[in-house]
Amino acid sequence: MNEFEKQYYCISETAKIFGVKNSLLRSWENDFELLNPYKNKRGTRFFTQKDLEIINTILYLTKNKGYTLQGAKDEIRSNFAKNATQAEIVTKLTNVKDFLLELKNNL
Repeated sequence: MNEFEKQYYCISETAKIFGVKNSLLRSWENDFELLNPYKNKRGTRFFTQKDLEIINTILYLTKNKGYTLQGAKDEIRSNFAKNATQAEIVTKLTNVKDFLLELKNNL
């Protein structure tokens, strides 16, 4: 997801970006081996661009495609690049739709 500018995001920023709770991100960290945020000495999690891409893909598979967590794990293991690309496309199209709806409402 290239629209993000920062190098690292704390868990609350990451949760806000995706509209999920912090606890869900912590749970996914345990469930998905690819999701591995940096932790400092105090245990504070910092998510990278790659982590955001993985989270976006997990959300795409579970919310848009209807996969279970196990199904999403299997799909990410076998076709991560394909699913990440599709997830990014869906996210961009959703952003365009939201922008157009806002523009329409302002007319």
